[in-house]
Amino acid sequence: MQIKQAEFMGSAVSPSQYPTEKQPEFALAGRSNVGKSSLINRFINRKNLARTSSQPGKTQTLNFYHINQEWYFVDLPGYGYAKSSKEDRARWGRFIEQYLSNRQELAGVIQIVDLRHPPMASDQAMMEWLCHYGVPMAVIGTKADKISRGNWAKHSRQIREGLGMTQDIPLIIYSAETGQGRDELALWLQSRIDDYQARFTAEAGSDAQGSED
Repeated sequence: MQIKQAEFMGSAVSPSQYPTEKQPEFALAGRSNVGKSSLINRFINRKNLARTSSQPGKTQTLNFYHINQEWYFVDLPGYGYAKSSKEDRARWGRFIEQYLSNRQELAGVIQIVDLRHPPMASDQAMMEWLCHYGVPMAVIGTKADKISRGNWAKHSRQIREGLGMTQDIPLIIYSAETGQGRDELALWLQSRIDDYQARFTAEAGSDAQGSED
């Protein structure tokens, strides 16, 4: 997948602020400071399009990044940050759930975890929520460059077991430093884009047939 264009389109906290193009969207979910912005920047080969921060919990909106004018990355607020107020966490939770459960353009969710460490309770809760709603998903284990390649298999098993992942959910080992996993993620994204476009074409054909009848 070649990235020819990428731009930040804006932030949203309600459906009225979402993009209006009927294009596939991929939400990035993960704990605060797990590397969502770094993943986006490495994938599109831009240093600072998605703002990284040393302050966990800073992202408080849905941030939309338009890729090749064809699809979107949607960076969700990080979950599990203890210093966020209870009121803020509840507010973020409401608009995140509203987006994930109702957005027709949502083609998949990328749950991001730190490959080095066992999943936390907040990671497990997100996995359970996504499985409950049947959202197509992949899991990215970031910061792979921080551990030896020989330990990747052990840490991958730790992630799969900790999240209770079924075998049909892909786990991609990723490094924003080296680009490890970028091609594998691109293949998954393209497959979901193709599925979305096929579904959109089928629905459009069904609507046309219904109007003729």
